[in-house]
Amino acid sequence: MDEDGYINIVGRIKDMIIRGGENIYPREVEEFLYRHPDIADVQVIGVPSERYGEEVMAWVKLREGAAASADELAAWCKGKIATYKIPRHWKFVDAFPMTVTGKVQKFKMREVAVEELGLEKAAGVKTA
Repeated sequence: MDEDGYINIVGRIKDMIIRGGENIYPREVEEFLYRHPDIADVQVIGVPSERYGEEVMAWVKLREGAAASADELAAWCKGKIATYKIPRHWKFVDAFPMTVTGKVQKFKMREVAVEELGLEKAAGVKTA
């Protein structure tokens, strides 16, 4: 709770991305992306955007021997899911940040993304 009595919700309940007024559920996008033959695992998060409030970002683990690019994956999504749900940012990784109990730490993924994408200014903007 801040000094004005407001509470900022984080964690699992914040697992919805609000992009320009559209609600996007990361799990829905993840389940769609799992259908791609080159994707072994994927995690979808929201990253700050000055224009839309948040943008969609996918962290992707490719199957062994697979080689897919961000442009190829985005093109594969076109016409199959709503345009605003297609990740704008893609990061290819070998592993996700995890807790000792094996849960993905999406808040750490967001911190890394903000730094790597240079979104510090957008991250400072307060949204709902």
